[in-house]
Amino acid sequence: MPPPAGSQVSRVPAQRTPPEELAPPAVAPAPRQPRRRLRTVLTVVAGVVAVLCLTGGVVGYFVYDRATTLDRSAPDVVVDNYLRAYLVDRNDARASLFTCESSTELNELYRLREDLAAREVRFSTTMSVVWGMLQVDRNGDRAEVRVDLTISAQVDGIRQSDRQSWTFTTRLGEDWRVCSAVPG
Repeated sequence: MPPPAGSQVSRVPAQRTPPEELAPPAVAPAPRQPRRRLRTVLTVVAGVVAVLCLTGGVVGYFVYDRATTLDRSAPDVVVDNYLRAYLVDRNDARASLFTCESSTELNELYRLREDLAAREVRFSTTMSVVWGMLQVDRNGDRAEVRVDLTISAQVDGIRQSDRQSWTFTTRLGEDWRVCSAVPG
């Protein structure tokens, strides 16, 4: 019911609490600031690790490529690589990468290797082949390479060796290749 007319109550404005005196509204706690320092350190470490991995991969690729690339740059180099592949490693597939196409003039060296294998079986030993300096006599796109092969083994506790002189004929196409091998 409204107050009677002329009453003092109706002329008095309604009382309200001033805003300064009101209790502040409940404030949610401020969100935690992310640890920027930790994030920066982790970012730098991740960047350094990525650069190191990338650099290691590139260096590894070039080292592998250089180690596995065939060197047929000179007559003496190709003969040395051929002898290592054919007589030491006894790897026909790799040795064929150093020979002329359809070269049939390597039969003497084939016989030598077969003889070495037969002696290994007969005497239960391992035959080793080493060589010294290779002497090159180059004439245009052909070269003769002379080398002394030293074949040795230990049989019944006694070290035995044999020295044989060989002449290899090489030819330059796109690169140097071994075309023939003859003893003497």
